Amino acid sequence: MRKLLPIFTVVALIIIIVITFLSMSNQKKMVTIQEGNHEHKPLDIGLHHFQDTQCGMTIETLEHSVQAVSPDGKTWFFDDVGCFALWFKNIKFQDEATVWVYTNDSKKYIDGRKAWYTKTDKTPMDYGFGAYEKKGKNMIAFDEMLLKMYRGENLTNPLLRKKLLSEE
Repeated sequence: MRKLLPIFTVVALIIIIVITFLSMSNQKKMVTIQEGNHEHKPLDIGLHHFQDTQCGMTIETLEHSVQAVSPDGKTWFFDDVGCFALWFKNIKFQDEATVWVYTNDSKKYIDGRKAWYTKTDKTPMDYGFGAYEKKGKNMIAFDEMLLKMYRGENLTNPLLRKKLLSEE
């Protein structure tokens, strides 16, 4: 019996650890896609409860966040414009997607296709594309921002980072 006591103790500890982790994961329930947005409007994001579809990071602030709504009402969430762009490149409904970006100047969601983008903002994933409602110096349009992301022309590229930051 004494030889079995350590084995029972280890098994009991493993069971306690597994139960603890399972209960923690049930409480968190992160949201990456939400269905039923047939009005194609930006949804209220519960901070620390929604997860970026592309990179998996938790959305901790509305700044730099993006929402993409498909024609069937599914909404995807992103913590960074760059993450959205990488995801957007591979979807089949690009022309029909509704894109909402949270702007740094007006502090609200606007049509991402009508927003203006800086190239050197401090963003969650360091891509550098900050969205603005009003056009300012050195800002680019939606399609140019996408093209720069696809080419790797963003702040994550160490060869371009210094050049981009010196231009601002």
